[in-house]
Amino acid sequence: MTKLLLKTFGISKLLPKTSKPASAPGTVTYIGKKQELPVKLHMIDYNETDFTEKNLESLVECLPFKDNHTVTWLNYTGVHDIQNINEVGEIFQIHPLVLSDIANTTQRPKVEEYDNYIFTVIKMCYFKENTGEVYMEQVSLLIGKDYVISFQENDIDVLEGLRERIRNGKGCRVRRLGSDYLLYCIIDAIVDNYFSVLENIGGQIELLEKELMLNATQELLAKIYGLKQELVYLRKSIWPMREVVSTIQRSEHDLVNEGTYVYMRDVYDHTIQVVETVETFRDMASGMLDLYLSTMSNKMNEIMKVLTLFAAIFIPLTFLAGIYGMNFEFMPELKWRFSYPVWWFITISLVVGMIIYFKRKKWL
Repeated sequence: MTKLLLKTFGISKLLPKTSKPASAPGTVTYIGKKQELPVKLHMIDYNETDFTEKNLESLVECLPFKDNHTVTWLNYTGVHDIQNINEVGEIFQIHPLVLSDIANTTQRPKVEEYDNYIFTVIKMCYFKENTGEVYMEQVSLLIGKDYVISFQENDIDVLEGLRERIRNGKGCRVRRLGSDYLLYCIIDAIVDNYFSVLENIGGQIELLEKELMLNATQELLAKIYGLKQELVYLRKSIWPMREVVSTIQRSEHDLVNEGTYVYMRDVYDHTIQVVETVETFRDMASGMLDLYLSTMSNKMNEIMKVLTLFAAIFIPLTFLAGIYGMNFEFMPELKWRFSYPVWWFITISLVVGMIIYFKRKKWL
């Protein structure tokens, strides 16, 4: 019953999933949506003058690049295959708890520093034009000396522009600097895409507001409520990003150069803008819910006003009809020749007089 209520009100996706009961700490267990797509491993290796890009069959193929004085970016698409995650842990000496967090796609954005690497979890989102929904997925990043390993759930991402810059940007900043700058570029691309998503959400809000003013229906209420729940989920995923960027910005780890702090500060500013925009949209969605309730209340008041006016008009008519329907024998008006037309004259005069009175009072 509890699960049904959570699913009905859209709260289940806000609650974190946990690993299987009684599993040992550090056990790598995939937690997330069931995936059937094959795992893909993509590698980009570069420095200021050289560039290599290839799709790998296994992680072993990248070992010749490991000790070169180049930056190697390994990107895993699909984290449901825990064998590949364990392989990364063995080759790069990654802590089992970190590997467990990579396989758990419900992690909160965070940063953890270790002796030889930095582990980062962030949320990547993009807008689906065909359904009008915001899709959110987890991206895990491992940054070490001259390498960055990224793990994402699906093969759709917002990083293709960054890859093009690396491919075509011989001599550019990303090709000259190290793995910490590549980490910044990845985070910056993901944060910047939030603005595109929020722009689409803003368009949805404008359309819902116009529709709300024209015709408030139950279907529209469902859309507004769904939008509000979407914004709550988006806020839950974006809010911790401030801490992630701020932690990297203040980090004294050997892997983060001082020159990168300036760029991380810029990303932090963008993150603040995103958070403020989400808060604004959430307030607007709440305002639309209040406006919907006010609109429905006004409609009900209009209906009750019309019904009350009809009742007020017919009350004196019912009174007159009741008097002359009591069948008293000695009622002088009954013997009068003009009693019937006079009764109709009085009745019509009452109706017209009440309508004129209601209009003067602006009740009609």
